[in-house]
Amino acid sequence: MPHPDPDALARAESLIALIPDYPEAGVLFRDIAPLLADAAALEAVTAALIEPFAGSFDVVAGVEARGFLLAGAAAIAAGVGLVPIRKAGKLPRPAASVDYALEYATATIEMHDDIPRGTRVLLIDDVLATGGTLAAARELVHRIGGEVAGVTVLMELEALGGRAVLGDPGLHAVFRV
Repeated sequence: MPHPDPDALARAESLIALIPDYPEAGVLFRDIAPLLADAAALEAVTAALIEPFAGSFDVVAGVEARGFLLAGAAAIAAGVGLVPIRKAGKLPRPAASVDYALEYATATIEMHDDIPRGTRVLLIDDVLATGGTLAAARELVHRIGGEVAGVTVLMELEALGGRAVLGDPGLHAVFRV
């Protein structure tokens, strides 16, 4: 896959729609649907997501739900497979699960163990906010015997401090807002 063009990335970022007060008052939601619908923008962000990790992973793992979309594109571009990380109760045969804290509740994610032990996994999600979901996903990969090759996201919401929670120097964000 070619290196991402900075102009194409700037255009891709401009396609992210800002929706005030969704899903609740005071939240500025970043809707990536317009970006996903544009082939050139999707190609640019896909290249940018995987470029820092080229050759260092065997499979990508996409975190539900928008992470699936990006992970599918990344897997095809990199010529590797895709492993879904799902919310609890969505997989027919979960091999491992991890609970993690949300602002006012807890959640659980699950994963199959369809990859050999030692497989190098690139974790992909759409947004890094507080870091809880990606920290749980990293733990989940370790529980099934995989090695996390890196963590990459489309957007990092810097004000929410997720990078510090992950404590991951290899974390890559295409856009930091």
